[in-house]
Amino acid sequence: MKHIISNIGELNATKAAIAEKSGRRGEDILLVAVTKTRTTQEINAAIDAGITDIGENKVQEILDKFEKVKPVKWHMIGHLQTNKVKYIIDKVSMIHSVDSLRLAEEIDRRAAANGSIMDVLIQINASGEESKFGIACCETDELIVEIADHFKNIRIRGLMTIAPFEEDPEQVRQYFKAVHEYFMKYIELSLPGTDFKYLSMGMSNDFPVAIEEGSNLIRVGTAIFGRRNYNL
Repeated sequence: MKHIISNIGELNATKAAIAEKSGRRGEDILLVAVTKTRTTQEINAAIDAGITDIGENKVQEILDKFEKVKPVKWHMIGHLQTNKVKYIIDKVSMIHSVDSLRLAEEIDRRAAANGSIMDVLIQINASGEESKFGIACCETDELIVEIADHFKNIRIRGLMTIAPFEEDPEQVRQYFKAVHEYFMKYIELSLPGTDFKYLSMGMSNDFPVAIEEGSNLIRVGTAIFGRRNYNL
């Protein structure tokens, strides 16, 4: 597990150096370790090395690992089906992938029954890729207003996007820039029912560019744990 410790150290140094160029500090950018397919031993090693937040793509993996992992904040970062919300409403601190009123309605209903308020991010598909979930930039105003007006057990904390994979991360800078502009707009609007704090952009291959374009939450898996072995 030594590679996990050293990788986290390198990541923190890199994000600090990039953040400093834009007048921020490394600690201003939250590092969420993406733990898809990772063992609980690997996850616990990352937590021991300072990771405070982990992100899972699938509900079943959260359920399988939840009791075996050391105290940590859980993020649901993958596509969430409405019929799976009930399983994680009392386990995750934030859902990054809200992209429909129907999903928001179910989150609100389950959070109300749980006596809690769920923090969510609105997922934007800035590139328009058909293979990716999320709404178009032009649809964000309507969805955010509808959620903020009608659902009292949801708190919108910001935006999330997944850029297309490119060998040259410079090719996706435009998408990060576009989502950041929307993020800043909603901060200024300060709509009731919203508290914009998080701009979740950037993964292992493109997080430096994302930070340069204003991201303050990066979702990193491979750069921490190494490449996944899907045959396990």
